[in-house]
Amino acid sequence: GLGAFTNVIALESLIELCAATANQDSIDYRLAHLDDPRAKAVIQMCRDMAGPWQTGEGIGYGLGYARYKNSAGYMACIARVSVADEVRVSDVWSAADVGEAINPDGTINQIEGGIVQAISWTLKEEIAFAGGENLTRTWDDYPILTFSEVPNLHTSLIQHPDAPPLGAGEISCGPVGAAVVNAVHHALGVAPNRLPLTRHALVTLLS
Repeated sequence: GLGAFTNVIALESLIELCAATANQDSIDYRLAHLDDPRAKAVIQMCRDMAGPWQTGEGIGYGLGYARYKNSAGYMACIARVSVADEVRVSDVWSAADVGEAINPDGTINQIEGGIVQAISWTLKEEIAFAGGENLTRTWDDYPILTFSEVPNLHTSLIQHPDAPPLGAGEISCGPVGAAVVNAVHHALGVAPNRLPLTRHALVTLLS
């Protein structure tokens, strides 16, 4: 996968495990180890947007946070998933800080497009091989998220009109992937270690 996507998932999965080992809330744990007020602000706004996490069989919530390449836009998101035969993302709450947003509506569109793409990468996109042969020969063979699977998106910007623009290009991909992976961990009690999170991957994880 792309560097930011896989790196942030790995980092944020580890942070979840560290928080659990320390017996601390994973969001509070992150906030306690961050000294950048803008980083803290997107996480806090995201938590406020999502509200209390509801519990239930097969229901999970997860947070993902990153500052893209440690120099561009900040983003935090919380994903709500349901896990049965497959993983379904029902809601994503996101807060972003891209400095001055010259076109706020366009910025949100960019962020939300990235959210949908990252969910597709996390749950579906994969090239299949068998016996050394590539079985994914056409776009019809390549699985992607469908319109009926797009979750409810709740996206907010923290405006800094006097700050330099940081860009919103690919800030969604890592945090969203991490949020979905952490939400599945929350639902199942087992940390995923393989993508995409297909039915086969879930069976392997739980076996």
